[in-house]
Amino acid sequence: MGKNIKLAGQPVICQLLSFIPSFLVDKAVEIHESDKHYSTMKTYKQMVFMLYGVISKCTSLNSLCKNLLFLEDKLTYVGINKLPPTSTLSDANINRDSEVFATLYNFLYKHYRDKLAPDECCLMLGKDLKDKKIDIIDSSTISLFVDVFKGAGRNPINGKKKGGLKVHAKLPLGGFVPDLVTLSDASCNDKTYLGQLEAEPGTIYIYDKGYANYRKWAEWDSLGAFFVTRLNENATVKVLQGNPNHISEYADGGIISDQIIELNSPETTLKARLIVYKDPESGKVLKFVSNMFAFDALTIVQLYKYRWNIELLFKRLKQNFGLAYFYSDSPEGIKTQVWMALIANLIFSVIHKLCKEAEMFTTLVSMAANNMGSYVSLIKIVTTRQLAETERDLKIVQLTIFDMLKGGLLRNVNKSP
Repeated sequence: MGKNIKLAGQPVICQLLSFIPSFLVDKAVEIHESDKHYSTMKTYKQMVFMLYGVISKCTSLNSLCKNLLFLEDKLTYVGINKLPPTSTLSDANINRDSEVFATLYNFLYKHYRDKLAPDECCLMLGKDLKDKKIDIIDSSTISLFVDVFKGAGRNPINGKKKGGLKVHAKLPLGGFVPDLVTLSDASCNDKTYLGQLEAEPGTIYIYDKGYANYRKWAEWDSLGAFFVTRLNENATVKVLQGNPNHISEYADGGIISDQIIELNSPETTLKARLIVYKDPESGKVLKFVSNMFAFDALTIVQLYKYRWNIELLFKRLKQNFGLAYFYSDSPEGIKTQVWMALIANLIFSVIHKLCKEAEMFTTLVSMAANNMGSYVSLIKIVTTRQLAETERDLKIVQLTIFDMLKGGLLRNVNKSP
């Protein structure tokens, strides 16, 4: 009989869960005492069921619970011997504090920090930025069909304004997993969120003009941290030094002016650098403000262009992990589902790195979502460029044992396939 090395000793759902070390789950549960009043729906079980839902993009809680039936007894590998009734999972989403999953996410990020190291795209910016830590700050709003969280914007003339949840994230340049995430009402102003952040000396922070908080900018400047952002059109500035370049230098695009300015607010006065730039492709004139006085003007412009990386993160979350439908209309249930999407993104990002990015991220998630009950090794299939003839022969079956002692949530390690 031929040997098929693509088979594993456990289904894909359990292969994914093996990347969540059980001691991290237990530690988060202990900190928040999240199992204190639950006899059956433990934090771990809720996490497994909700992860399954966001990865497979189930459109409702009832759909999630019924789809779990197709896994049959495959969850026994992770110590789950009974599937939940819809009402029990619903109650857990409503009543369990979502902060336990926020803590778990932070633990996982620290655990996989080395594997999640961002790509060295900053090398394209020059040697002077090679050793600099660069973080991007931004937020994205998730629209809700219930008025649970206060939505952003004015009230509509007709009808009722929908609720909204805002995801604030800090992302290392070149990465796709944020190292800091905060959830708030969509109505929360970005500059209010910026005021809660603690800056690290020497780090460069990139964010858009919604984070116009001069007091915080001045505080970061005094700490030795750097920032690059856009200047609001209605901002009042006082030019201290520098004149515009001749039109011949920027007619087809380039630096229009590079000046030292003073920004004033009722709370503080800040000396900064104003760079006016004409985009050679679109012809738009953009104003950038920074406290990076020792760097080339084009370097600062290029830094801001990399801010788009965090938009790709939000797009990845919404497209791959089913945030168009929510399984609960309670605040804790909605936030729990968002944290599950963030944890799923982290797990798949680690797997994507281990697979040497052999497939697109979206393809990787889709392969796992469509084959949750399959015993095929996900990583081996993803990294296989072309199947051999014997591997394409469906009559050849040979089970191999998957490494069940990876430190993940495979608690029933003595169960054979």
